[in-house]
Amino acid sequence: MKLFDVYPLNNIEIVKAQNSSVWDADGNKYLDLYGGHAVISIGHTHPHYVRRLTEQLNKVGFYSNSVIISQQIELAEKLGNLSAKPDFQLFLCNSGAEANENALKLASFYNKRKKIIAFKGAFHGRTSLAVSATDNPKIIAPVNETDNVTFLPFNDEQALDNAFKSFGNEISSVIIEGIQGVGGIREASKGFLQKIRSLCDRYDAVYIADSVQCGYGRTGQFYSHDYAGVEADIYSMAKGMGNGFPIGGISISPKFKPWYGELGTTFGGNHLACAAALAVLEVMEKDDLMKNAEKIGDYLIKELKQIPQITEIRGRGLMIGIELSEEYANVKKDLLFKHRIFTGEAKPNVIRLLPALNITKEHADQFLTALKAELNK
Repeated sequence: MKLFDVYPLNNIEIVKAQNSSVWDADGNKYLDLYGGHAVISIGHTHPHYVRRLTEQLNKVGFYSNSVIISQQIELAEKLGNLSAKPDFQLFLCNSGAEANENALKLASFYNKRKKIIAFKGAFHGRTSLAVSATDNPKIIAPVNETDNVTFLPFNDEQALDNAFKSFGNEISSVIIEGIQGVGGIREASKGFLQKIRSLCDRYDAVYIADSVQCGYGRTGQFYSHDYAGVEADIYSMAKGMGNGFPIGGISISPKFKPWYGELGTTFGGNHLACAAALAVLEVMEKDDLMKNAEKIGDYLIKELKQIPQITEIRGRGLMIGIELSEEYANVKKDLLFKHRIFTGEAKPNVIRLLPALNITKEHADQFLTALKAELNK
């Protein structure tokens, strides 16, 4: 049997990782500023994380939600306090796509409506509803095609107004990333998020804040939507939530009153997943990693603005998009293989930085030196 549809972006195997460094099978060391799609939030093999998981595995690794799992209660309380949403409810699942799937479904249960407003450039996952709300026809199979999703221009308040005027009482939910990841590190404006909140309130639609990639402290605040001073009805999360262990969830406003069996999962919120998520929150709090994300992110953005070959710098905290002119479209590859630095890309000429929240100024300077060396050739 062969693997299906596997095309690694980089022709290397990672066999060891520690903090913000990874090593390939030949012993070469790389600086990881991508974190496996924003997953590594507290660094690879963090001692507290390893200890938490090991201790839990020595007790019980898994049982389903057919029994009480006290770690879920502990996680909900910890997450509520750190995110400043202590009165919200937590539903745990396994991934970001699953989180968005359940968020969209919960919204439809709430107001008995079908229509979803999403945005150009959006990526919400690869499950049924999530992929239908994703602006990428290449990954939408015929079975996912639906008339229930309308895509609007990102950050276009007039288009949003017009959509609600046209079918406001049919709209179940509006789903939006505070900063689009796959879409090119594009940040929703404060006014745009406030407009969504206002229209959702007026028409009893549900505001879903997709925080899968842009949340969990990455921008310097717990959810990237927080800077706009509005509160969403549902926040979806995953990626950095488990630092590599699969876990996702949705944080749900108290206005939703669940009925038994409304949402469900076999593996979601299992003992090991909760141990991983608790370790992440404990390290984030103890080491003040949201503050570090803001500090190092501000430093990177300030320094990047001094480089003339950069067309545009977008993002916030440690979610940064660096747009270069087309002639530098191969910079990511050069950085990766020549300078041994892992970065991502949103399109060929946009470098995407999604490092662990505990990277240092020295890591930032290493990247800046390599980038300048390539651009000044």
